[in-house]
Amino acid sequence: MFSSSVQPSLVSLFSSTGSDPLGLFQTHTDSTLPADSVICLLNDATSQPVPPPPQTLITATALEDDTAQPPNYTLDQTVLHLQSPTLRTTYIRCPPAAPGKAGSRAHLGLKHAWMHLQVRNMGREWAFEVGVVDRSGREGVVRCSTFQKQPKLKLGVLPLLLLPLSFPPSSSRPLTSWTTISLNLPSLLPHFSSGALARADEDDEEPSSPFSPANNHNGGRTQVPSGTLSHVSYVKVYATCRLRRIWFNEGGPQQRLPWEFQLYAADNA
Repeated sequence: MFSSSVQPSLVSLFSSTGSDPLGLFQTHTDSTLPADSVICLLNDATSQPVPPPPQTLITATALEDDTAQPPNYTLDQTVLHLQSPTLRTTYIRCPPAAPGKAGSRAHLGLKHAWMHLQVRNMGREWAFEVGVVDRSGREGVVRCSTFQKQPKLKLGVLPLLLLPLSFPPSSSRPLTSWTTISLNLPSLLPHFSSGALARADEDDEEPSSPFSPANNHNGGRTQVPSGTLSHVSYVKVYATCRLRRIWFNEGGPQQRLPWEFQLYAADNA
């Protein structure tokens, strides 16, 4: 997709305020949940416009283990709202998944070391994935999720590195419900060769995972990525969250960003 293009040091893959936010993405909702599986653009502060019936928007809730009130700060901007009680069937993906064999899939092709997402914590389970490919063409998947308790490695058709993800608790009094999540992709490749993480998966199957057993592949010898990162193969964001931006850069969180990348909150108190 971008492998043959000249890539600047910063590439914005998704912007909810752009002219065609989902132009590069495939969207997928659960047809068995017409009221609850929703992907739509709306204003974060007002939750308007509401999607057409029978779709019904959820509201943000405090995390179960928090007693403090959630922060009262939202964005007075258009954002992407994803919701569903079944995470793995409601998502956006770039590039769109093509039918056919896995080896024939189109790759995103971005070569940057850092990936960033600006997301709003809705107080519900959430996950995202990024496919990483080394210079030998071996591919792995990194999945970060709020329901994962400890890092694990699942070896299958594509090795899957599972990482826990947590938002700042309400009790810490964050200034906003929005968070910027940053991943250094080259630093994750060595974990695909970790015997300890693979054994952790054998010791605890976590049957409560929203992705079990659909993504629990059991196969023969798995080729795991290692060495130097070549490029990103895909990005996939699941329900439930609100999403403002996804971008890649070389300098990480310290790299100077354009002003439009900053988070500006609206006080609803």
